[in-house]
Amino acid sequence: MKERRSENWWQSVVVYQIYPRSFQDSNGDGIGDIKGIIKRLDYLKKLGIEAIWLSPVYKSPNADNGYDISDYEDIMTEFGTMQDMDKLIKAAKKLNIKIIMDLVVNHTSDEHRWFVEARKSKTNPYRDYYIWRDPVNSQVPNSLKASFGGSAWKYDEKSGQYYFHLFSEKQPDLNWENSELRNSIWEMMNYWIDKGIGGFRMDVIDLIGKQPDKLVTANGPHLHDYLQEMNANTFGDKDMLTVGETWGATPQNASKYSDPKRHELSMVFQFEHSMLDQETNGEKWDLKRLDVQKLKDVLYKWQTSLKNGWNSLFWNNHDLPRIVSRWGNDSDEYRVKSAKMFAIILHMMKGTPYVYQGEEIGMTNYPVKDISEVDDIESINMYKERIARGYKKEDVIHSINVKGRDNARTPMQWDDKHEAGFTTGDPWLHVNNNYKKINVLSALQDKNSIFYTYQTLINLRKKSKTVVWGDFVEIKDVPKNVFAYERKDDEHRYLVIANFDREKNSIQLPQYGIQENFIVSNYNEMSVDLTNYTLKPYESFVVQIN
Repeated sequence: MKERRSENWWQSVVVYQIYPRSFQDSNGDGIGDIKGIIKRLDYLKKLGIEAIWLSPVYKSPNADNGYDISDYEDIMTEFGTMQDMDKLIKAAKKLNIKIIMDLVVNHTSDEHRWFVEARKSKTNPYRDYYIWRDPVNSQVPNSLKASFGGSAWKYDEKSGQYYFHLFSEKQPDLNWENSELRNSIWEMMNYWIDKGIGGFRMDVIDLIGKQPDKLVTANGPHLHDYLQEMNANTFGDKDMLTVGETWGATPQNASKYSDPKRHELSMVFQFEHSMLDQETNGEKWDLKRLDVQKLKDVLYKWQTSLKNGWNSLFWNNHDLPRIVSRWGNDSDEYRVKSAKMFAIILHMMKGTPYVYQGEEIGMTNYPVKDISEVDDIESINMYKERIARGYKKEDVIHSINVKGRDNARTPMQWDDKHEAGFTTGDPWLHVNNNYKKINVLSALQDKNSIFYTYQTLINLRKKSKTVVWGDFVEIKDVPKNVFAYERKDDEHRYLVIANFDREKNSIQLPQYGIQENFIVSNYNEMSVDLTNYTLKPYESFVVQIN
C-alpha cells in the first residue's frame, strides 16, 4: 500500500498517558513523582507500551494542576528534579519507551518570569509576550469568557490595562503574534528535544492563533502559519510524535494539521465523540443520554474521512471521566465486560491509540456528596456559578459526578494495601474506595483480566500491519447499538463485533457464517455462528477471517 512508504514509529505504537500527581508516590508525601514513574516502567513495558505522554511536570504554582507553568526548564519540586527527569528519559529509552512531553504554550502561569516582567510597565521588553488592552468605557475590553468561568479579561491595577486569559486568571495567554515570543518557545522546545524526548502533546494548540479583538479564540487565521514555523524551527527534521489538542477539529481541518505534506503535526486529538452526551449548544455539564448510533457515526466518519492525515484514538484522559462509568457499566456484573468492549472497539481502529492510566484495569469514577470533596478548579467554579444562578445543589453535584475532572485524577490503584499502594502517606486526592477489588496486582494475577485484553490488542498492533494500515469497512446491517466493522488488506481480514448495550442484540450476518479464529473476546467463546447470533450484554470479539 502506498501509505507504508511514509510509515513512522508512532503509527504502530500505543501511547500511555501518565498524570504524574496521581501515578506513583515514591517518598510518602502523598503526591506522585518522577521516581515513582521510573519504578513502574517495567509494568508499562509488560503492557506493551512504547511511548508515555507525561502530563506537565514543569515548575508550577499548581493553580491548574501543572497546566500553569512558571518555568519550562525546571521541574516542580514535589515531582523531583531535572536530574530525576533525565534519569526517567534514560531509563525509558533502555526499555524502548519514548517520553512525550506536554507542551503548554497557549498560556503560562502569572508567576512565570516573562509575566512578572511584563507586569512591571507598559514599556517592559516582555510586555508584548502577553495580550493587554485598555478598558472600554471603564469596562472589560469585550465579551469573551474564560473556560473556567467569568470574563477572559483581568484588570491590572498598576498599569490600568486588562490582560487576556482563556483559562484561570492565573494563566495569562501568550501573544503569538510576537515573533520574539515565538522564538523563545522554539528555544525552550529545542532544550527538551536535546534531552532526548520522543515528542510533544500540545495543550489547546488550536487557540494559539487567537485574535481577541475580533472575538476569535480557536482556529485563528495564522494558526497553521505558526505551526509550520514551529515545525521548521524545532522538530521538523526529527523522528518525533507531535499531537495537538484541538477541541474544534473536523476531519477537514484535522487533515490540515496532520497531512505530512503540510509540515505541521503528526496528528490531533479531536473531541467530537466526547461531546455526544451533552445538550446541543450547552456546556459539558448539561447532560443527555448517549445515542450509540451517533457515536458510531462519529467514530466511523473519522476512520473514513481523514484522507491525508492520521487519527488519534482515545476514550479517556485527565480531563474526561472514566469511560467504563460514563458510557459502560461499572457494576460488579458488567464492569470487566464493558471495559474490554471499549478496548476492542478502539484498538482495532486505524490510528494511534492512547491509554490513560488505570483504564487498562477498569478504574471507575469516584462519586462525591459535597463540593468540599472536590479539588478540580473547573468543577468548583462551575458549582459556585450554578448555585448562584439558582441550580439545585444535588443537580450540580450530579453533573460533577458524571463529568468532573477529578474522576480521572484519583490515584492509580496498584494493590489492595494502604491507599492502593499509591503512597505510604496521605494522598493529595482521595483514592477510590473500590481499590481493594480494582487494582494492578489483582489484574496481573487474573489471566482473564482487562489488563490482558489490552496487552493482547497492543501486541496485535505491533505485529499486524493490517491493524495499522488496513482499510476500515463498516458493516451496516446490524442493530444501532452494535459496532461491526472489518479491518482488511491483502494479507489479513479482521472482523470486529461489539454489543454496546446492557441488553442482548441479535445479528444476522450470513456472509460470515461460523467463525472460530478468535484474536480476543470478552466472553471467551470458542465458536460463533454469525448467520444468526444473539450477542450477550457488552459482548465483543475480534475474529480473523481466513
